[in-house]
Amino acid sequence: MKHNNNNDWFVLCTKARQELKVLERLTHLGIKAYTPTKIEVRKWSDRKKKIQTCLLPSMILVCLQESEINKVFEVPGVKRYLFFNGVRAVVLDHEVLAMKSFIKNTYQLFEDNGFGIGDYVKINSLDQDARIIALNGKNCIARLKMLGATISFQLN
Repeated sequence: MKHNNNNDWFVLCTKARQELKVLERLTHLGIKAYTPTKIEVRKWSDRKKKIQTCLLPSMILVCLQESEINKVFEVPGVKRYLFFNGVRAVVLDHEVLAMKSFIKNTYQLFEDNGFGIGDYVKINSLDQDARIIALNGKNCIARLKMLGATISFQLN
């Protein structure tokens, strides 16, 4: 069983559509919390509006010491921690940093050196290798070697 160090984040489940309110309340309590968001244009019959939406629905990442783990339940809207194989799910600090840089779009996946379909590339922000499965102009689709997940991105 892995124990928490200062740079690991726990996944906290919240009530539906309460992520931003819970995030604000946790920050007010002095708890380091993060949830990735994006600005989305929603359209109604009479208007359009820009709304900040969460990319991880009903989830917030919190960085806490093991002794402060129950402090989050003081905040209204918090339901429970997410568990994986009977242990609280942990997200490593470098994964959160990669998520933040992806959202800000201030990263470079890799240098374009004339890659083709079937080539393996190193995805620096995720620290993983991926195999290119499709190329369409600047758009690239690759499958991560370790996870098997498919990612898409644009070449610079």
